[in-house]
Amino acid sequence: MASSDDQICIPMLQRNTDDLPGMTSSALKTSTEGTVLSFHDICYRVKVKHGFLPRQSKEELEILSDINGIMKPGLNAIMGPTGGGKSSLLGILAARKDPRGLSGEVLVNGAPRNANFPCESGYVAQIGTQFVSTGERKRTSIAMELITDPPILFLDEPTAGLDSSTASAVLLLLKSISEQGRTIIFTIHQPRYSIFKLFDSLTLLASGKLLYHGPAQKALEYFQSAGYQCEPYNNPAYFFLDVINRDSSAIVLNRKEEDSEANGAEQFSKREKLVADTLAEFYANSSFYRNTKARLQELSDGQKRSSGFKEITHVTSFCHQFRWILWRAFRNYLGFPSVTIPQMFGIAILGLIVGATFLVLKNDCTEIQNRAWALYVLVVVQCLSSVTAGEIFELQKKIFKHEYLSGYYRVLPYFLGELLSELIPRRLFPTIIFTSILYFVLGLKPDVGAFFMSMIIVLLVAYATGTMAMILGAGEKAMEIKTFLVTVYFVFMMVILGMTLNFGTTTPWLSWIEYLSIPHYGYMALQHNEFLGQNFCPGLSTTESSGCISYVICTGEEFLTIQGIDLSPWGLWNKLLSLTCLIFIFLIITYLKLVFLKKYS
Repeated sequence: MASSDDQICIPMLQRNTDDLPGMTSSALKTSTEGTVLSFHDICYRVKVKHGFLPRQSKEELEILSDINGIMKPGLNAIMGPTGGGKSSLLGILAARKDPRGLSGEVLVNGAPRNANFPCESGYVAQIGTQFVSTGERKRTSIAMELITDPPILFLDEPTAGLDSSTASAVLLLLKSISEQGRTIIFTIHQPRYSIFKLFDSLTLLASGKLLYHGPAQKALEYFQSAGYQCEPYNNPAYFFLDVINRDSSAIVLNRKEEDSEANGAEQFSKREKLVADTLAEFYANSSFYRNTKARLQELSDGQKRSSGFKEITHVTSFCHQFRWILWRAFRNYLGFPSVTIPQMFGIAILGLIVGATFLVLKNDCTEIQNRAWALYVLVVVQCLSSVTAGEIFELQKKIFKHEYLSGYYRVLPYFLGELLSELIPRRLFPTIIFTSILYFVLGLKPDVGAFFMSMIIVLLVAYATGTMAMILGAGEKAMEIKTFLVTVYFVFMMVILGMTLNFGTTTPWLSWIEYLSIPHYGYMALQHNEFLGQNFCPGLSTTESSGCISYVICTGEEFLTIQGIDLSPWGLWNKLLSLTCLIFIFLIITYLKLVFLKKYS
């Protein structure tokens, strides 16, 4: 990210009518006239997995093959059919693609890109939100990237989803920016002619092959020399894609002539050849290709020169990054009262319903059992409601990758800022509301210290559950599967806990599971806090029945002993310590997963 002190000033670049707009020999020898990005022998392969284990196989697919070119200040469009490699090439040039499987080199002003290239250049991806229109989103995204005054701006489909008027407005804006000396490189599918005529250079890709790279206004002449005549009043952008997709009327006529001349199916199959392969071969033998290779050689020979990009680290401090990330996270949460206010009301109503249910069932003979089940429900609600905490990193994964690669912030301030916004408003306030309502409606232990201890225990349960879910949310795979797995875990733990509540002890061969159970630690701590020192049969001896059919226990200590809970203070504090340790372990794992998260697309 560039600071105001490190801005790069780029004067207006004069254009000429050579093969590549604005490209002169002097421009290749100095970086003061603008930023020149060149790419040499780019090949890109990815490995695709097929089938399921243990018979899973891997196949290597070639996405780009021997791509060469030069991008000068101006509008540099990359076009081609869907799946042709446009976005892959853009990502490679912007250093946003996984370098595994990539060969070739990308130079800036004849020098290799440094590690901070993504921070020094701008990149506008197709990110969005449902709360603003597509046009506003596009213009805002572009404006955000222009704040740092980048000499090179990359855009992925800047007109996608826009109406014709808004698309023209966006391209006219980019045109005016490019005329100030910026190199703007973008992918685009099928622009209207009023947009196409704004392009300075055009790069055509199909099936990962380079079909044309040169001045946009000379592309029609080039295709005519290749035997493809554009019909009058036809949009050149549509015509190029029609030719590539074999939908052009010229190709249809040629195909009919070949059919009439062919003597047999075998001879015709030999003549039949994909237009993309034909055009790629034709381009490899064209003067455009030879001129580009010659100029690429000049750039390669001058690699000792500076790239014009300064080696920098983050220009803002940790505190500055953390403060703004935290502010943004809180604004995102508090900025939608239609979501937060109903959530608070829903939690309050749920607490009243649960409390009223236990009051209806309450009687003197089952007082202890009622309180034990109420505490059980309290733990269950907190565990199941906190599973969604993993979504905070899942939903923002694309934004995080983009902003991190752009040098907006480090991983640690992002992690801490999002974490605090999740643990304080989203977990703290709902937990306090629900626990307070349930505590006072049920008339639990009338002691201030016991009330605040219950609140601490429930918060630790909620935080332990939330941080456990965050581990999965910080990974690569879809959150739906992760949420399902976490929910299954807690349901299983609840069943084991319910068995403990009903029968007093856990089945011996399942007893080890208690050490892996967040609900177990929370529930045992709540029981210790609630029942220790309580006498539920005041004025009665232990031998009296008080009118109950099966009178068993009167004191909380008896009940805790049956549950196998240590009556000493350590019996409570070891549960709190265990929950705290789990929280810190889960947080460390989540942070490490974010650090090692695959940042490239």
